Amino acid sequence: MRTTFDFTPLYRSGIGFDRVLDALEAASRVESIDKWPPYNIAKIGEDDYRITMAVAGFTQDELTVTQEQNMLVVSGEKTGEDNGQYLHRGINGRAFQRRFELADHVKVSDASLVNGLLTIELKRELPDEMKPRRIAVAFTGSPPKVQTKRIEAGKRAA
Repeated sequence: MRTTFDFTPLYRSGIGFDRVLDALEAASRVESIDKWPPYNIAKIGEDDYRITMAVAGFTQDELTVTQEQNMLVVSGEKTGEDNGQYLHRGINGRAFQRRFELADHVKVSDASLVNGLLTIELKRELPDEMKPRRIAVAFTGSPPKVQTKRIEAGKRAA
């Protein structure tokens, strides 16, 4: 059973959350049938993440990792033609493209291929103006005086 959500009320009352709501809507709409290649996403620190993909049979030259705005695209395509005769072929060598939606200020810091595992390191780097900052509280001596006005109500007839 598939449940769909209507985000229309949130668009009317939320300001500046368009991108988040669009991402939620896209995630609820897209159901990936192809689960290949398998991957893990791990949070390895406060602002550090790691994606590990099992890409057995692919070389470094056959893989492409691209970051476009807030989208990370990992694709692989075999370049050479394999003319071997197989009795069983369990290592999948078909072309693939896997997309990951990235949050604001998340950048790819490194990518490496070791023993058939493609590891992509990601780091969230907030600009200085977005980091929390401490505001100094000045001491002025005595609190400012507030003048109050007294409003008298007129007498009511009984």
